[in-house]
Amino acid sequence: MIMAFFDSPAAMILLTGLLVGASAALLGSFLVLRGNAMLTDAISHSIVFGIIVVWMLTGARHGPLQLIGAGLAGVLTVVASEALARSRLVRMDAAIGLVFPALFAAGVLLINLNARNVHIDVDTVLLGEIGFVWLDVIEIAGLPVPVAVATLSVMLAINLGFVLALWKELKLSSFDPALAAALGLAPGVLFYALLTLTSATAVAAFDAVGAILFIAFVIVPPATALLLTQSLGRMVLVALAVSAASCLSGYGLAMLWDVSIGGMMAVMTGVFFAIALLLAPRQGLVARRLALRAERLDLDCLAMVVHLHSHSGTPEMPAENTEAALTGHLRWPEDKARAIILRGLDRGLIRREGAILALTDKGAAMAQAILSPATRPRPA
Repeated sequence: MIMAFFDSPAAMILLTGLLVGASAALLGSFLVLRGNAMLTDAISHSIVFGIIVVWMLTGARHGPLQLIGAGLAGVLTVVASEALARSRLVRMDAAIGLVFPALFAAGVLLINLNARNVHIDVDTVLLGEIGFVWLDVIEIAGLPVPVAVATLSVMLAINLGFVLALWKELKLSSFDPALAAALGLAPGVLFYALLTLTSATAVAAFDAVGAILFIAFVIVPPATALLLTQSLGRMVLVALAVSAASCLSGYGLAMLWDVSIGGMMAVMTGVFFAIALLLAPRQGLVARRLALRAERLDLDCLAMVVHLHSHSGTPEMPAENTEAALTGHLRWPEDKARAIILRGLDRGLIRREGAILALTDKGAAMAQAILSPATRPRPA
């Protein structure tokens, strides 16, 4: 059964996607919290420079040396960007936009000049082809394991160990870097370690899925999770679940529609984000719309309470304290007036006395509390 699993192209494609998604989501959760998610885009492009430089120096096209080279290229991107930003000549976003295109362009030029006949291709780095990962295998314990699966399994283990070992430190440095520094937790060192692992994971993933899908997995699932929960632990778990769901659904739809597997997986991360953006219980657009509607209804209810209070006990009360007066005098549409009356009844602010709307003790107290600051005499 195990041999059949590793001999299955579909299983290897899905396993590769799941490994990339999990590795990226683990690190991406902290990058998103720190507001540094787009550094992933810069790193994923600048690793081309690290890859070609390592090849020129050592001849290595994969393995630990390439991971180290990519990691250093990613750190170089961040260090150079921060140096430019500290000069106060440009803002941080502009600095990133200056540095990573320069490194990416340098990498492309070096490839064109020195590696025309070597299997180091810009399109491969950016786009990859997850559908072919099962063709490049190595034998491990007698099993034909795809190189991408083996490499990404190692990176997932390293990333998971890093996150679990330094969970408290990463959490504190993500939410309050100043406090982390005051406690001697070296948030800067943690940040560069996080970026180095991100770079290494990117180069481990580029041959299988390319930088574009990697960027999608680093940013979109954690951003989706952030809409759904405010707990860091739950956020990481939800990000991992969204990554897995994107891989599985993306592969199924790609097979159904005969389209790019990696592209469809990336699209599905966006689909899940869009669903969360709409339907998240607290921060979703629908929830916010309903909360805004409820807030407006409460304000209108307060206006009704003040209106009823101002005419309570006066000769105008039979004419003013009615539903007809709300629509005629306050110019509220009938459906809006009914909704406001129901709100007042539900909150125990008013009661019906035939056709008249009368204030309860709670409603009268609220009206007096609203009006008292306006009617209180100012000191001379």
